Amino acid sequence: MSKGRVAFADDEENLRETVLYALRKEGYDAIGYADGLAAWEGLQAEPADLVILDILMPRMDGLDLCRRLRAASESLPILFLSSRDEELDRVLGLELGADDYLCKPFSMRELIARVRVLFRRLALGRAKEEPGAAKPEEKLLENGHVCLDLQRYQVTWKGQPVQLTLTEFLILQALVRHPGHVKSRQQLLDEGYAFDTYVSD
Repeated sequence: MSKGRVAFADDEENLRETVLYALRKEGYDAIGYADGLAAWEGLQAEPADLVILDILMPRMDGLDLCRRLRAASESLPILFLSSRDEELDRVLGLELGADDYLCKPFSMRELIARVRVLFRRLALGRAKEEPGAAKPEEKLLENGHVCLDLQRYQVTWKGQPVQLTLTEFLILQALVRHPGHVKSRQQLLDEGYAFDTYVSD
């Protein structure tokens, strides 16, 4: 059963096929487009649950496509995946309505993690709209002075932000969720490397 439909628009064929393969392996119904106009037309015919966009594309760039998609839907999750990593580009993308921005080159594990987070936010939003809906999943995990934002993958200690990698975050989450419990090496590997990654001794 598909976890959701993801559309990815990028004119780099090798990258497009790699990302689509990774998404499908994770259980998503993924479809690719080679340019912005093709994506716009395709999404009119077959809407997606989440869209990943490159910025620099022929016929219609990602920024213009983002404007159109956001005008058509306020709730559609949009993630920019671009080689343009200047702060101004990131801010512009987010101000146009994107929910997240990931710079190239990137880790495929991080991309999949961000997709999962956006889908969780989407599910949470839908749950709030449904009368009598089940209790939404937790957003924060706290223990003592440490606080984990499970949606943004951010950590604070005594209110101050702590910079962690995704793997460090996942391992810390496993420890904070069960304080005082002893975790085996294998349990920590399963928690911290949840993307079929081989980790040698």
